[in-house]
Amino acid sequence: MTICLCSQSESRALLLNNFGVDFIQKSPDYDEEQITTTIAKDFVYTASKGKLEAAVREFGLDMPLLCADTVITAHDGTILRKAKNVDDARRILKIQSGSTISIISSLHYRSKTLAFSDISATHYHFASFEEEDLEAYLESGLWQGKAGGCMVEGFCKKYIKSVDGYESTAMGLQVETLLPWIGK
Repeated sequence: MTICLCSQSESRALLLNNFGVDFIQKSPDYDEEQITTTIAKDFVYTASKGKLEAAVREFGLDMPLLCADTVITAHDGTILRKAKNVDDARRILKIQSGSTISIISSLHYRSKTLAFSDISATHYHFASFEEEDLEAYLESGLWQGKAGGCMVEGFCKKYIKSVDGYESTAMGLQVETLLPWIGK
C-alpha cells in the first residue's frame, strides 16, 4: 500500500523510507500562520488536522493520507517557531542552549476505512552551545525552515546530554506509533 505524505519535509520522507513505507509526497494548501493558540500540543494538533482536512479536499481518499506538524517548546512551554531571520534564529537557539526543550509532533492518518491521530513528545537536555559553533551553524543557513531552528540530527546532536522519547518524533513523524495502524 502506498500512502500520500502531505508534507514537503525531507526528514519525514527519510523516516518513511527508513521504515520501509511506500509513499508519494505532495502538500495541500494550508496556512498554519492562522493558528493563534500558544499551547504547543493544541498548535500541532490543529495544524496537522487542518492539513488533513485540506488534503482530503484537494486529493480525496483514493490513497491514504498522512499529515503531521511539529513544534519545539522551551523549558517554560513557549513555542519556538521557525526563525524569521538570522537574528531570530540566534535568539531561539540561545534559549535552547544549556536547557531542556520538548519537540512535540502530531500526526493524522486517514484512509477510506481508518482515521488515526497521535501527539507525541521527545525531550532533549542540551549542554551549552559553543559560540563559535552556533555562529557557524547560523552562517550555514541550515536552521532555515526548521521549527526552533533546531536540527537534533545535525547541529544540536553533539550537545545532547540526554533524550526522553523517540528520535523520529523529534524529526517530525513518530513512525513507530504509526506502523501498527498501517499494517507494518
